[in-house]
Amino acid sequence: QVQLVESGGGLVQPGDSLRLSCAASGRTNNLVLMGWFRQAPGKEREFVATMNWGGEITSYLDSVKGRFTISRDTAKNSVYLQMNSLKPEDTAVYYCAAATSAITIREQFQYDYWGQGTQVTVSS
Repeated sequence: QVQLVESGGGLVQPGDSLRLSCAASGRTNNLVLMGWFRQAPGKEREFVATMNWGGEITSYLDSVKGRFTISRDTAKNSVYLQMNSLKPEDTAVYYCAAATSAITIREQFQYDYWGQGTQVTVSS
């Protein structure tokens, strides 16, 4: 089993930045993908960004490209999401997810483990 714990959410104004963190514990040696998803009020959960554990492959939702950056620290078993130039439409609960295989990388069904989520609210 793998446990994922997110942190770093909060209330910010449009144009501000936030950095989300996700710490993985347990049987992390089998993980091949770490990603971020989000769910806005009244909407389905959607893919935001992902990275393979080696760091060679990243993928982003089109609407966050150039503003969000995913990174990882293998020594700390952690993945991060740096979010810049935040917009009100980025308001959502952000979830960290981890996968033990990578047939696809953007689909929710690919991910085996999920965190509890952290709230990000962008409002003036």
